[in-house]
Amino acid sequence: MNPGNTYTLKHIAAENETAEVLGSGGLPVYSTPSMICLMELAAYRLAEAEGLQTVGTRVNISHLRACRPGTELTATAEIVAVDGRKLTYKVAVSDSTGLIGEGEHERFVIDPERFMAKIK
Repeated sequence: MNPGNTYTLKHIAAENETAEVLGSGGLPVYSTPSMICLMELAAYRLAEAEGLQTVGTRVNISHLRACRPGTELTATAEIVAVDGRKLTYKVAVSDSTGLIGEGEHERFVIDPERFMAKIK
């Protein structure tokens, strides 16, 4: 993993991802938890594409603008720092009119078997 590596994915905001459905608010708009999940997925897939398994450990996200279900979203994760097993990403989600959310996300590289053995 090197700073500057990026991963982008497309997603259509779904009816079951609204703040109203998830309980994170009362309106039928794309929820902050769903947006964070999409950001994490982009970061996870970037590491996975390089043969690494990771777990998320920190998010610092701003949800800047609402959108409705059915909106096509683009999520991007970019590696900004590598410190041993700690990977720091710049993450963002946008739609056709611009940025919906952005922030920073950390993941740690793990050995899946060893990780799971610790929590059994």
